[in-house]
Amino acid sequence: MTTLEVVFEPVDNVRLARLCGTLDENLRQIENAFDLGIVRRGANFTLSGQAAHKGERALRHFYEQAGRDLLREDIQLGLVEIARQDGEEVAETPVLLTRRVELHGRTPRQADYLRSIQNSDITFGIGPAGTGKTYLAVASAVDAFERDMVERIVLTRPAVEAGERLGFLPGDLAQKVDPYLRPLYDALYDLVGFEKVGKLFERGLIEIAPLAFMRGRTLNNAFIILDEAQNTTPEQMKMFLTRIGFGAKAVVTGDLTQVDLARGQRSGLAVARDVLKDVRGLAFIEFHKEDVVRHPLVARIVEAYDRHTQQKKERDGNHGEASG
Repeated sequence: MTTLEVVFEPVDNVRLARLCGTLDENLRQIENAFDLGIVRRGANFTLSGQAAHKGERALRHFYEQAGRDLLREDIQLGLVEIARQDGEEVAETPVLLTRRVELHGRTPRQADYLRSIQNSDITFGIGPAGTGKTYLAVASAVDAFERDMVERIVLTRPAVEAGERLGFLPGDLAQKVDPYLRPLYDALYDLVGFEKVGKLFERGLIEIAPLAFMRGRTLNNAFIILDEAQNTTPEQMKMFLTRIGFGAKAVVTGDLTQVDLARGQRSGLAVARDVLKDVRGLAFIEFHKEDVVRHPLVARIVEAYDRHTQQKKERDGNHGEASG
């Protein structure tokens, strides 16, 4: 176990209060993120744990930022960046024109993803929950729209499973599909603002619709995002990709560990990855648990599920050999 002492001099009680948070809430987040123990006496901090050096880096980073109030989100996103493997630097990422002026790629693959979206006509973002696939895609769409690179934004996703069976839900069609499109609305409201998004909807410059509505259309000069693409069939994926028109850009996002298709039905996203991997003008970015930028606990949850799946495969394999 490693033990480190961190001392802040000269003492700035306002910065210390912001660093620690209400009832030392920020210190608890640092402890949980790196499996540490932190003992504080005034401006003296004692860190104990295998990742004590990362805890020291976190304390110094947040103390430097504590010239202003630190939000819970500031702490969690900062911990994600500090948790990156030592020596793994994030290259300079594109500056996006959104309401979130501090928005940028926080891991190397997120930076690659943003650059691929700008440089490729179609980009696939594949990986677990919390890696920023959808949010960064919507941010890139807003950026392209603000720069007059596209005339409108079109966001779509399979509504429910592959067959989009909505009949059992109450309300008209818009009310039936709205819960499944809500994450896209939330991202837009965060990046653009509620009132401006409403005006853009009224003018038809932003459209959110279930995937079934894409059939028979050709989308020119648009930024198109297909979210939750793991729940498309191969036929639906081909249909979507052939909607892309002149001057358009598309991003396809999905998590192949969360496929809700019927047993035996292969995901259109998985098929597209195999079929299109060598097609010029397309980019595939594969995210991993290290790219999770939600609450630090989410990364550990993803890791635990991955470990459980691997152990199950090993047990099943050993059982098969024993039976043979």
